[in-house]
Amino acid sequence: MLKFKETTLKDVWLIEPTLFGDDRGHFLEAFREEHFRKEGLTGSFVQDNISVSIKGTIRGLHYQCNPNAQAKLVMAIEGEILDVAVDLRKKSPTFGKSFKAKLNSKNRTMMLIPAGFAHGFSVLSEEATVYYKCSHYYNKDSERGIKWDDPTIGINWGVKKPILSEKDEKNPHLIDINPSDLF
Repeated sequence: MLKFKETTLKDVWLIEPTLFGDDRGHFLEAFREEHFRKEGLTGSFVQDNISVSIKGTIRGLHYQCNPNAQAKLVMAIEGEILDVAVDLRKKSPTFGKSFKAKLNSKNRTMMLIPAGFAHGFSVLSEEATVYYKCSHYYNKDSERGIKWDDPTIGINWGVKKPILSEKDEKNPHLIDINPSDLF
């Protein structure tokens, strides 16, 4: 069974699976389309990704512009991350606002981030393995990003010395993004 919880950003959801455990460990159902449909969450996933990162790593903020915008269903299968979604829908009352939640291998909580949002995470444990489903295939020409430390968004990533990719270091601030690359 999956429990769906609304967040402060419309259309971003936290999803808590029921863990069935015994002496051997535990089992959970991470995705069941009919449960998502019951909550009014439609669409399909076409690509699954796994990211392994060390403590202090920040990945993001990433998104793909139209027509390849991606919804993501994110889960930490090992370790702990601070998962972040930023609303990039120009007509939304929460445009430019963020929501963040700790996802870890103990609670198995997932975050559903719809198309129209940027996504990123920081690694809080020594290492983290992040598994996420995407609603569209990765498309290099549609790939975009926002500077991780954009002061207008003001995300506290929970890390002291961030480890970033060269690409993420060079991402523009939200104010400098071409409006046609937003939603």
